[in-house]
Amino acid sequence: MAYLNLSEFIDKLESAGELKRITSPVSRDLEITEITDRVSKGPPAENKALLFENVDGSDIPILINAFGNERRMAMALGVEDLEELHQKLAKLIDLKLPEGMGASLSRASEIFSAFRAVGLKPSRVKNGACQEVVHVEDASLASLPALTCWPDDGGRYITLMQVITRDPETNQRNVGMYRIQVLDDKTAVMHWQRHKGGAEHERLANESGQNQIPTAIVLGGDPVQMWCASAPLPPGIDEYLLAGWLRGKPVTFVECVSQPLEVPADAEIVIEGYVDISDQRLEGPFGDHTGFYTPADYFPAFHVTAITHRNDPIFPATVVGKPPMEDYWMGKATERLFLPLMRLFLGEIVDINMPAEGVFHNLIIVSIKKRFPGHPFKVCYGLWGLGLMMLTKAIVIVDEDVDVHNLSQVAWQVLGNVDWRRDITLVDGPVDQLDHSAIRDSFGGKIGIDATAKGASDGHTRGWPEEITMSEEIIALVDEKWPTFGF
Repeated sequence: MAYLNLSEFIDKLESAGELKRITSPVSRDLEITEITDRVSKGPPAENKALLFENVDGSDIPILINAFGNERRMAMALGVEDLEELHQKLAKLIDLKLPEGMGASLSRASEIFSAFRAVGLKPSRVKNGACQEVVHVEDASLASLPALTCWPDDGGRYITLMQVITRDPETNQRNVGMYRIQVLDDKTAVMHWQRHKGGAEHERLANESGQNQIPTAIVLGGDPVQMWCASAPLPPGIDEYLLAGWLRGKPVTFVECVSQPLEVPADAEIVIEGYVDISDQRLEGPFGDHTGFYTPADYFPAFHVTAITHRNDPIFPATVVGKPPMEDYWMGKATERLFLPLMRLFLGEIVDINMPAEGVFHNLIIVSIKKRFPGHPFKVCYGLWGLGLMMLTKAIVIVDEDVDVHNLSQVAWQVLGNVDWRRDITLVDGPVDQLDHSAIRDSFGGKIGIDATAKGASDGHTRGWPEEITMSEEIIALVDEKWPTFGF
């Protein structure tokens, strides 16, 4: 389903018992983070989306933790549960997956054509709700309730946004989610990591001698659009195409008032401006989704040229830190939706799990239909070659009958099935720029682990033991007698 705006989603959350309104005065400096962190990690019954209606120093309410459990994440994307995302995209793909890289690439092209069929032809309007109030000369970031999330953060941050830029060469739109540190009323710092689309636009602009990249920071709108900014789509694919496909209708756009860009008309707030790649500023430290502070580093400055918003805007935000938090569920939605796309290139994959403790890029567990010696390592190398999967530090491969979402079962299989001399592969390659353990910035060691059962074809001549199971007859007998045992 398509939500008309963020308020409609809030109403849906409230009617489903998934929203808590906080009317007590709260500070956007640290206090909201502490409240949200307790809610995120507390009893499931208390894990709600939070609408802070009385924020010190601001007239704008803050919505946070809106995607903070499986049910709310599913509601945001218009499905009953996140597994439906997998099923929905799988239906778009032929049940008989193509064989060979050429056929897979062709099929992938067909899938993105399907996205385009819904989302490429956008609806445009002259006046959008996001421009009910327009500030140009008097535009000030101080009017927005940006958060100080953790005690050692370098300042206040905008944390849940859609950053719109266009490729300096092709004019193709990119929508990304990058944290933004507010420096003063007119200036912020755009933290787009080197592997992300915005950073690629910076490189292209630098090569062509352009210093300024027109940029729009969009807050709110249909929650599908908000989530899609975090989706790791291939280069050149507009994230709003995916949003249009998931919504069942294209995104409606309005022209910016001060920049040559279009933004979703249903947004709450739009910050217009430009990124000056010649103006590098110190950004951070920042308490990140790794659970550690990312050290301060230099990133390009963003300069405000206008701020537009609804008459009564809502400021969406998120907080990251030690998992699990809201970003885990955003990542889980990505995992389920993109599983069928992984199978296009690696048809032997049965299921995947990126557990919260792995903070996305540190660990992926994969079950496969193993067919030949070395097959698990073939899957490892294949995954490291798929887009941002290149950043994964550890890939664990298990047999198809292992439930990758049952971490106890996975640990038992890994620790029992692996010979550490034979069953691992160590490689060097790109890692996440936030990885503090890497041997150098954005480059380090990675491991692939073959935790599948071994046979003679794997060079294991000793034989493989049979798992312990009870006979069906005894199971049935005990089932019948169970009520008599007093349990």
